[in-house]
Amino acid sequence: MKILVLSSNGKAGTLVAQELLARGHQVTGNSHSANRNAFLTSYLEKDIRNLTKEDVAGYDAVVNAFGVLGEEAQITELYAQVNKHLLDLLAGSKTTLYVVGGAGSLFVDAKTNLALKDTPDFPAEYQAVANAQAYSLKHLFRGNQTVNWVFISPAAFFDFEGELTKNVVLAGPDFTVNNEGQSYLSYKDFAWELANQVEAQKLNRAWVNFRQGDK
Repeated sequence: MKILVLSSNGKAGTLVAQELLARGHQVTGNSHSANRNAFLTSYLEKDIRNLTKEDVAGYDAVVNAFGVLGEEAQITELYAQVNKHLLDLLAGSKTTLYVVGGAGSLFVDAKTNLALKDTPDFPAEYQAVANAQAYSLKHLFRGNQTVNWVFISPAAFFDFEGELTKNVVLAGPDFTVNNEGQSYLSYKDFAWELANQVEAQKLNRAWVNFRQGDK
């Protein structure tokens, strides 16, 4: 498959690109700055918001691993700009857009639409980015029928130092835990499961959650 990984210099983007390349796919990286990954020989240095239809044409999948922290109003607008631009570029195409989201959007109580980010113990340092991602999910992705999209919320504890276990549960938009009461996922397992889903090509216009399974 031919796959474009946006923000491939970042933590998630690097591991996703690496996993896809290891499986034999044709991977092109992208960031607004120079390529930091020697394993990527195909690379596009450009701000996501400046990408053109020509830049994204011909790919089976585009993985958006964009992520920033900052003041809520500023990053809500930034996330919305990035996601709207990608949806506009890919409208009507066969390409599937995979978005690395956050756990904050997951429903603790779907009946009342209570999200994890709105609970008392949600970490304050991630509140702004959780609200930004939730805004894009609600206003740009859910209900969109012009693009093949998959919005992925990793587990609440998203661990960059964690090991690859290949023990990943694919769940829906409700917040769930394993048999030890944990919502946990390593970045390596995230990249591994994302590659599985890209290859399977079964998910479409779906919001899902990746977390580690029972131990």
